Amino acid sequence: MKRLLASICLLASIMLTGCAKPTHYDYTAFKESRPHSILVLPPVNKSPDINATHSFLSQTTKPLSEAGYYVFPVAVVEETFKQNGMTSPEDMRTVSTGKLREIFGADAVMYIDVTDYGTKYMVVDSETRVTASARLVDLRNGKLLWSGSVSHSDNANTNSNNGILTMLVVAAVHQISNNISDKSYTIAGYTSNELLSPHNPYAQGQTYTQPGVISTGILYGPRSPDYGKDKS
Repeated sequence: MKRLLASICLLASIMLTGCAKPTHYDYTAFKESRPHSILVLPPVNKSPDINATHSFLSQTTKPLSEAGYYVFPVAVVEETFKQNGMTSPEDMRTVSTGKLREIFGADAVMYIDVTDYGTKYMVVDSETRVTASARLVDLRNGKLLWSGSVSHSDNANTNSNNGILTMLVVAAVHQISNNISDKSYTIAGYTSNELLSPHNPYAQGQTYTQPGVISTGILYGPRSPDYGKDKS
């Protein structure tokens, strides 16, 4: 009986959450901090593909720079860690915010996790998906300024009116083509751009920080003509 009641309560909670009106991300800490420079650490890869970390890292500078921030050269940052005996993203993440501030002099640090990366074959379909989440933390006081997550995919399920054999063949060809052309890298670019750019929350792509909370992405930086004009 207790288990039944617990299940009922959980279902009711999920239903109420799903019906609740989405709220917008609280940018108070971000607006108070207004960082000028961002240090991007190599993403922690939680996917099976070993290419995920550097594929995603290589595409983080562009959206952040275009948003108006100075971004420390990611290759130089990674090499600095390696020269000090830290060769994995997990090791680099253990360095305190105070120490990162002391070494690099940056205002904020961007922590990124990649949870999905690559092409999967699903019997009558194949999909290339990249999912990533990010946190921007103030290096001067350790406060969380912003967080968000985005998932992009190339869904090949467009053969519902075809025979099963045709669907199998098309899915297989699609997967081989994606692997040869490294489609994951392209999808990672879309994901990075949406995740790390300021954008309209009512546009087609939305950055979600948690269920029921919509973020407009990061705020514009001081090198952007839109700096300080954020409506968030």
